Amino acid sequence: TEVRFTGRKGDAIGFSRDAAAEGFRKIISVGGDGTLNEIVNGIFLQEACPTTEFTVGMIPVGTGNDWGRMFGIPLVYEGAVKVLADNKVMPHDVGTITYYSSAGQEKRYFINIAGVGFEAVVVRKTNRQKDKGRSSQAVYLYNLISSLVSYHRPVVNITIDGRTTSTKAFSINVGNGRYCGGGMRQTPDALPDDGLLDITVIKDMGRIEVIKSLKILYDGTILSHPKIDGYRANNLKVTCETALYAEADGESLGHTPAEFGIIPGGINVFYGNRIIP
Repeated sequence: TEVRFTGRKGDAIGFSRDAAAEGFRKIISVGGDGTLNEIVNGIFLQEACPTTEFTVGMIPVGTGNDWGRMFGIPLVYEGAVKVLADNKVMPHDVGTITYYSSAGQEKRYFINIAGVGFEAVVVRKTNRQKDKGRSSQAVYLYNLISSLVSYHRPVVNITIDGRTTSTKAFSINVGNGRYCGGGMRQTPDALPDDGLLDITVIKDMGRIEVIKSLKILYDGTILSHPKIDGYRANNLKVTCETALYAEADGESLGHTPAEFGIIPGGINVFYGNRIIP
């Protein structure tokens, strides 16, 4: 057993790669969804062995803790430790996103939810405040509401498993998991082990309509709205004349053009409750 403490963003990626080279095959994240994301990325960047030989677990002490919410992992750390001790393990799909930054094309792996558009703008603002020591669900909700004032809904080209459509899009979310943003259910029917991505496209919704619809973001009925479409697929490509910000597991990335893919059963996870609510 070895314990390592992160000091800055990206540390957990390097720690995980080093741990793999040293022979470790079980890695526990004590942190939020972003720390878990870094561990997953470190595992997929290492070359010591196949990623399917690794099992990851979580003791959630972050802001949103959305990934653990789907598996019955308690926020009280004694309960989270018990989940690990029970040693229930299952294979978990891993998503991929390629995007662009000032360095060119980049790739990131994600275990829960990624997306482009409005959600990524809110995540970007929230992460900047988090870096300054301000982090809470209230901060996230404030950024969500305040960002509506200036956000425009551009025409986006969306290609799902080879079929392309164009639409004004407010936000596009791509999920292995069901929860993001501290309990919002933007991909409410996603399964972590079906080998497919759940895609939710929120189309041309105005500011007032978004505010009136906040309830359906949390109660799991988002796909019932006439301006929201849901898909299940292996691949998604998003292009837009205006570059849209991207995010994965609450980590701010670059911008479009972006492409999402899926690696079925790419890693193993410790879980508490297999019956997904």
